[in-house]
Amino acid sequence: MDFSQYSSIQSQVDKIKEKMFSSTCDPYSFISPSAYDTAWLAMIPDPHQPLQPMFKNCLDWVLYNQNEQGFWGECDAHGMPTINCLPSTLACIVALKKWNTGGESIKKGLAFVHANTEKLIREMNKQYCGRWFAIVFPAMVELANTVVGEELVFPDSLIGVVSELFNKRQQILEKEELVDMHQNSPLLAYLEALPTSYDIDKDVILNQLSNDGSLFQSPSAIASAFMATGSKECMAYLVSLVQRYDNGVPRTYPMDEDLINLCMVNQLVRLGIAEHFVLEIEEILEQVYRNYLNQEAWPKSNSDVAAQLLKNSLAFCLLRMHGYSVSSDIFCWFLNHEDIRVQIENNHEYFSSALLNVYRATDLMFSGEDDLQEARSFSKQILEKILSVGTRDQTHLSLPNLRRVIEHELSLPWFARLDHLEHRMWIEENYSNFLWMGNIKAASTERFPCPDHNSELVRLAKQNYELRQSIYQNELEELKRWSKEWGLTDMGFGREKTTYCYFAIAASSSLPYDSNIRMMVAKSAIVITVADDFYDTEGSLIELKGLTNAIQRWDSEGLSGPCKIIFDVLDNLVTEIAAKYMQQEGCDIKHNLEDIWYETFLSWFTESMWSKTGYIPSMDEYLETGMTSIATHTQVLSASCFLDPSLPNSKLRPPQYENITKLLMIIARLLNDTQSYQKEIEEGKANFVSVYLTENPEADIEESIAYVRDILEQKKKEFLKQVLMDGFSDFSKPCKYLHLSCLKVFQMFYNSANRFDSNNIEMLQDINKAIYIPVEVGKEKQPLKPDLKPLKPVPDLYSGATSAKLKINSQYFNRPSSKHWMMRSFTTQQVSWQLASRVRFCFT
Repeated sequence: MDFSQYSSIQSQVDKIKEKMFSSTCDPYSFISPSAYDTAWLAMIPDPHQPLQPMFKNCLDWVLYNQNEQGFWGECDAHGMPTINCLPSTLACIVALKKWNTGGESIKKGLAFVHANTEKLIREMNKQYCGRWFAIVFPAMVELANTVVGEELVFPDSLIGVVSELFNKRQQILEKEELVDMHQNSPLLAYLEALPTSYDIDKDVILNQLSNDGSLFQSPSAIASAFMATGSKECMAYLVSLVQRYDNGVPRTYPMDEDLINLCMVNQLVRLGIAEHFVLEIEEILEQVYRNYLNQEAWPKSNSDVAAQLLKNSLAFCLLRMHGYSVSSDIFCWFLNHEDIRVQIENNHEYFSSALLNVYRATDLMFSGEDDLQEARSFSKQILEKILSVGTRDQTHLSLPNLRRVIEHELSLPWFARLDHLEHRMWIEENYSNFLWMGNIKAASTERFPCPDHNSELVRLAKQNYELRQSIYQNELEELKRWSKEWGLTDMGFGREKTTYCYFAIAASSSLPYDSNIRMMVAKSAIVITVADDFYDTEGSLIELKGLTNAIQRWDSEGLSGPCKIIFDVLDNLVTEIAAKYMQQEGCDIKHNLEDIWYETFLSWFTESMWSKTGYIPSMDEYLETGMTSIATHTQVLSASCFLDPSLPNSKLRPPQYENITKLLMIIARLLNDTQSYQKEIEEGKANFVSVYLTENPEADIEESIAYVRDILEQKKKEFLKQVLMDGFSDFSKPCKYLHLSCLKVFQMFYNSANRFDSNNIEMLQDINKAIYIPVEVGKEKQPLKPDLKPLKPVPDLYSGATSAKLKINSQYFNRPSSKHWMMRSFTTQQVSWQLASRVRFCFT
């Protein structure tokens, strides 16, 4: 990687800022045009010149925006037509035919319909025939046959399938009222698609118009309403719409601009490029927060509960994650409306995206927020039902990616997700293509932003991710050299986890954390792993006492063998960190660091004494020592000195740590104990699970684990509030987020198994994807060639002398070597930490 890669990123960022965040930029420009709705506006004749279209620019859009394959409408993540392209294509053909233009486009469109209808419909039947498609597609077939004539002929093999769709439409029409308040989109919202047998009185249509002249915010429906009634209100709406969109109209209008902006911020964060748009994101969220405080500017929509829930839950999530004080009432209001809960339960597909965001918002739950817990349980129940129905009947999710998203959200806790890998998933799966908001009629999706902007953002995100990979590869190689030079890779006992340790810190945090912080945390973690194993399995009490005393006086006299190696590498590390801090801040923190390390070594010695003498501590005694021996504070506090220069004067004095640090220490210890209790019981070591059983002999192992997990849930809620909200600690935001990164690492390692002590394929895959395997986007994604095996472990992943050492395919993983000059050039460009720290995490 050379400087040109970073320069290219900066150039892209500047262009995107000019397009998306300039003062002249219209938020509505981020919403993609709807071919279907634009075609309906193109069909409207001019009231004064009936032989000409009223909106020629809409007709021109149809004429010049046909896909090369012959269809109009949305593509999937790989550029392939979706099932909704069929009615859109038919509507566009009708619009062109009505005005006797675009003959070649009509032929291409008809060829596409004839060639792809059977394939698309049969593929849809494997998943779900949405209500919008079941109503609209038959109507467009009828309209096209009327306008186009016999050119639209389906093959015999498809007649039965098409007939089934017509029958399904008839069932819907017979079952529902024209204006059914139990439906999110009543039949009148499909006015343009209703059969001619519906003799709808003009007054019925006019009575349903909103104050702005819209009919359920649907441009296609209001186009039909205008042609049926000639209403001035309808005309005003349509003129306003076309003036706002001079390049094709959206599927829904008007839209909530706060929602558009929130989705924009959410996309930047999930793609992992928020660090480049710090000021822009801050400005948007400040405006959203002002509107939230101003209840008149934050109305609750009665017409579209799904859109309101999406907006509210997304606002809660983004604002809370960025440190704003926002109440759970912002989106939990729906819990108090039984009719809305019933509506959600009866309309799974329509609410799937909104409920997914509700569930995500509850990840940021603080202690005592019972309504958030209720919202979490309710949304989880609905999402699980969606998955189970889809699996059993193969009939529910119309979005191919949405199922995977829901499964991911329900299977892996937010605390266990590492930012870097979440960014990759979002980039590769093209989830970023979708603004998950159920459409008024389609119950599908609005694309966000428009394709040009989206492709630019994904391209930037891909390059940004690979820049990080390049930096991470160089740092990891340097770290492995360091481990080998100090003899840590050849100790002959315990776990060799150089790559694991580096992967954890690199993947759990986002730049602009600089190289110094990543390297000092990773080195500290490596030393901790080796020293902890020595105290656990290798050293005699005499050796351990000698090493502990040497650490206390910080003098290696009398040490030899592993004790000498451990002391020397630790002394070098502490000296290196202290020297860098002296150079940066002009203050000597060496003694502070020595005190923290001695406290940690003393806790290891205490636990070794318990194990070797058979002593069983009390729960309080165990936790007091165990929260220190897990050594999270040893890693985060030394690194935090560089994020908060005032730290050594107040918070680097054992054991007088801030509550946020103590909570991290307790949580990390209990997470470890829930996955290692069986092994430690067999080895005769104290563990909180076994200590609880000793003090509660009537309990069994499941009750002990449940007790520990209850503590964990409560402590994590307390911890999260300490991280996100001001007033609980004097730590700076970067320091708090470093604490959060550390907790996420431990949750990842000990979520459902002890991944730190394992070499399972998923762990190796995560490491390779985070550091080595290039990002693959959209059409780039191809099946792996037989000679490329990205799941092979990078060198040194396996511990022990007998473990296999597999080499990495050089075609995939070899990168040009460079030192830290690129990292330095990167960090000199970064914005202030006070702002950058507020956009670091992927909101999941």
